[in-house]
Amino acid sequence: MIAPGLLIAAPRSGSGKTTITLGLQRALVRRGLTVRGLKCGPDYIDPAFHAAATGAPSANLDSFAMPDALLGAIAYGAADAADLVIAEGSMGLFDAVPGPEGHTGASADIAALLGWPVVLVIDVSGQAQSAAAIALGCMHYDPRIRIAGVILNKVASERHRRLVAQGMAKIGLPVLGSLPREASLILPERHLGLVQAGETDDLHARLDALAEAIAAAVDLDAVVAAAGPTMLTPPGDAIPALPAPGPRIAIARDAAFSFVYPHVEAGWRAAGATLLPFSPLANEAPPEDCDVCWLPGGYPELHASTIAGAAHFLKGLRQFAESRPVHGECGGYMVLGQSLTDADGVSHAMAGLLGVETSFARRKMNLGYRRAVLQADGPLGQAGQALTGHEFHYATIVATGDDPPFAVVTDPHGSPPAPAGSRRGHVTGSFFHAIAVAA
Repeated sequence: MIAPGLLIAAPRSGSGKTTITLGLQRALVRRGLTVRGLKCGPDYIDPAFHAAATGAPSANLDSFAMPDALLGAIAYGAADAADLVIAEGSMGLFDAVPGPEGHTGASADIAALLGWPVVLVIDVSGQAQSAAAIALGCMHYDPRIRIAGVILNKVASERHRRLVAQGMAKIGLPVLGSLPREASLILPERHLGLVQAGETDDLHARLDALAEAIAAAVDLDAVVAAAGPTMLTPPGDAIPALPAPGPRIAIARDAAFSFVYPHVEAGWRAAGATLLPFSPLANEAPPEDCDVCWLPGGYPELHASTIAGAAHFLKGLRQFAESRPVHGECGGYMVLGQSLTDADGVSHAMAGLLGVETSFARRKMNLGYRRAVLQADGPLGQAGQALTGHEFHYATIVATGDDPPFAVVTDPHGSPPAPAGSRRGHVTGSFFHAIAVAA
């Protein structure tokens, strides 16, 4: 029997669901349960924290960008290897983009598809009984899902907790826990979200502290009891999200290059590919015995000087590109370009394999789902292949150069098709993070 699951969600971003999710995961692992984490939406940072908290792999579930078969395979793989799945929502529970019901990117879509009850996290600072009105709205807004209980966050005092609990009792919603304001429980952040798990000082000590705080403030038995059966049948053959770009994939992996979706790598391995990591920050070139080189997104803007000075890496990358495909996503795309200007306005020469010039000094947030149609054959598929994914970056393009576009993209809000990215010879790149082949 596959494990039951539940979804930790909130009415809005910034309510504390990541902190509470990690604390619950760690606290239940410390009780001896095998817990698996999953993350709703296009977030490449939180799954690494889930993996650290549980000691087991995590992955993303995205109702907009993934077909149901892929969603089911990822969820089944987690539930089949656990006693309990604790998934984390993104943004607000019902926040979505235009799309058919069940495929809007909302966390509620995942709860409905998998049959998982929702535990609502509400930041009650600045309110008391009014928090119950918000919870009541969540309970009735979408009849596909069930709110099993609420965890109150940022409670100011015992009196405050009692007042909020009175409101919840009035609407019949169980209060599963109440957390006080505690700044030390906040994980460090930077411009794309949390500082990556691998870079967070004393991560396991922080997770243990979260677990202890959650265990003291939340009824863990009630949380476990709130979980519901995972409504899935075993999937058939493995479903790769994206075609493996080659049998042996050289993949950059360090503090500057780390944004790779777990389901993408798992799909490549399931297709028989071998992934060989290398570190540009350590001045390592892509391994010569590979068929393709992949530069993921990450934070190259924080390491631009080191990358510009990594002569062995840059020379090896250029030589690799003479005969084999090289693809860069987001930060990897920036490194493939002519130059990268850092936050201080200093320009650093990059690989020069594409004509694009980017700047982090001229910041502008670019965020949202995209549908990309490839304009030429390459490591992600043949010309005309459509992919779903997203963009999330603050860097701007200063100059595009003369390279033809990698893809033509649209968004769910009716924007006209627009060229995106660059391609030259064996080299391609764009700010687009691919999630799956479009259905």
